[in-house]
Amino acid sequence: MDSPIQIEFLGFEPQERERQIVTERIGKFEELFGRIVAGRISVKAPTGHHRTGGQYEATIRLKLPGGREVDVSRTPQADERHSDFAFAVNDAFKRAKRQLQQHAQRLQGDVKTHVLPNTGRVARLFGDHGFIEDAAGLEIYFHRNSVVSGGFAKLTPGTVVSFVEAQGEKGPQASTVRLI
Repeated sequence: MDSPIQIEFLGFEPQERERQIVTERIGKFEELFGRIVAGRISVKAPTGHHRTGGQYEATIRLKLPGGREVDVSRTPQADERHSDFAFAVNDAFKRAKRQLQQHAQRLQGDVKTHVLPNTGRVARLFGDHGFIEDAAGLEIYFHRNSVVSGGFAKLTPGTVVSFVEAQGEKGPQASTVRLI
């Protein structure tokens, strides 16, 4: 870490155990993601506010390389569990940890990608199934149950459809077929 994380307690003098809870969580952040540039953690004592009275508010802001930030500054509303110091702090650190993990996954290229559906034309139809010819000229089996919204009756040879290809028992098959 380039500079130590600043810890601030607002509206109360923390006990040793409360300080220890916060410093332990900071140590876990450094193990998880050792490239934190700077940070600030503040815990605000419960107030008599009419909406959030009696609840601790934990705020975590971490600066990461490349100008990215982790910002956990919103305390869930009307959650009486936040009247417990340890719960409020752990909840904020849990949300910050998720953001750190997402950032680390982006850096490693582990971002979830969505498979785009293929397109093709209905080649042949039989009683309750048919075959779709894809762009490469391969025929993919589909069953009437895989056609979305009961559209099997509307299909004719040559109809353009989109489909999601899956591996079946006897080879490739279309798991979801939509009329275009």
